[in-house]
Amino acid sequence: MKTPDGNLVSSVLREYGDATRALLFQYLPSAEPRRYLYDLAADYPRRGGRSFRPSLCIATARAFGTPMELALRTAVSIEMLHNAMLIHDDVEDESEQRRGKPAMHVTQGVPIAINVGDMLCLLALRPLLDNRNVLGSEISLRILEETERMARESAEGQAFELGWRRDNVNTVCEKDYLEMVLKKTCWLATIHPSRVGVLIGSGGAIDLDHCIRFGFFLGAAFQIQDDLLNLKGDPEAYGKELDGDIREGKRTLMLIHLLDHANPSERKRICSMLGQPRESRTDHNVAWVRRRMDHYGSIDYAREVAHGLAGAARYEFNHLYGHLPDSRDKRFLEALPAWVIERN
Repeated sequence: MKTPDGNLVSSVLREYGDATRALLFQYLPSAEPRRYLYDLAADYPRRGGRSFRPSLCIATARAFGTPMELALRTAVSIEMLHNAMLIHDDVEDESEQRRGKPAMHVTQGVPIAINVGDMLCLLALRPLLDNRNVLGSEISLRILEETERMARESAEGQAFELGWRRDNVNTVCEKDYLEMVLKKTCWLATIHPSRVGVLIGSGGAIDLDHCIRFGFFLGAAFQIQDDLLNLKGDPEAYGKELDGDIREGKRTLMLIHLLDHANPSERKRICSMLGQPRESRTDHNVAWVRRRMDHYGSIDYAREVAHGLAGAARYEFNHLYGHLPDSRDKRFLEALPAWVIERN
C-alpha cells in the first residue's frame, strides 16, 4: 500500500479540526447551570483529538469543489455527537481515562456525565437546523435523515457489544465482530461523514449508498488499529489506559482469534475471567491474556486483517472519487486508508 502523506493528513486534520472546534464552541450556551452542564459540555471537545470525523466530512465536500462554509455546520454536529457518544461510552465501558485525562464520570459522577452527553446530543441538532440558511431545506432535511440513520446504526452496534459482555458471549466470530464494527464504528466515523460530505458536495446528485463500502473498509481498518493501539500504543499518545479493552471484556478481533486458537484449559480460563465483573479482572489475569495473544499470533493476525481492509478502502476510493479533479482534499482522502493503519 502506498505510504501515507503524513504531513498532508496532519495538516488537513489540524486545519479542519480547528475550524470545527471554533464554531462548535459558539453553539455551546453561555447559560446556567454552567458548573453542572454547559462548562462540562465543552470538556471533551477542549481535550482535543484528531477531529477525523468532521475533517472527513469537510474534505469530502471540498473534493467536489464545495466551499468549507457549506459543510462546516454538519461537521460541528458530527463532532458534538462523537463527543456525546464518548461520554456515554466511557460510562458504559467503565473506562477510567479519555484523551489522557480522567473520564467525565470519574470526576463528575455517572448521573451528571450521562446528562452532559444527552445535552451534547441535543445541541448537535442546532447546527443541522441552521444548515437551512446555507444549504436550503431539501439538502438540510436529507442531512437530518442521514444523522438519524447513523444514530440508529450506532446504537445497534453498541447494543451488540454491551450485550456480548453482559451475557459473557464467547461464541462471537469474526463476521459478528465486523457487523458490530460496521454499525458501532463505521457509521459515525466514516460512512456518515462520507455520505453527508458527498450529499453536500454533489447537491444530492450521487447515490449515497456508494459510500458504504468505502466507509466500511476504512472504518473497520480504523477500529482494528485502534484496538491494536490499546495493546501496543504509546500511553501518552493513545490517551486511554493500555490493555483496557481486555479489562473491559471487549470482544476485539484479537480476543476472538485467541478464543479460536487457545487450548481448552486456556479457553476456560479466559471465559471465566470475562464472566467476572470488571473490578475483579486482576492485572495478573489481564497480562496473562495479553501474553496469550502474542503466543498465538492474534495481534499479527489482526494487523493483517486491518491491512487488507485498508487496501480494499483504497480500491473503493478510486471507484468513488477517482473521477474528481486533483486537489488537496482528494489527496487527503486518498491517503486515509494507509494513514488509519499506520497512526499511533
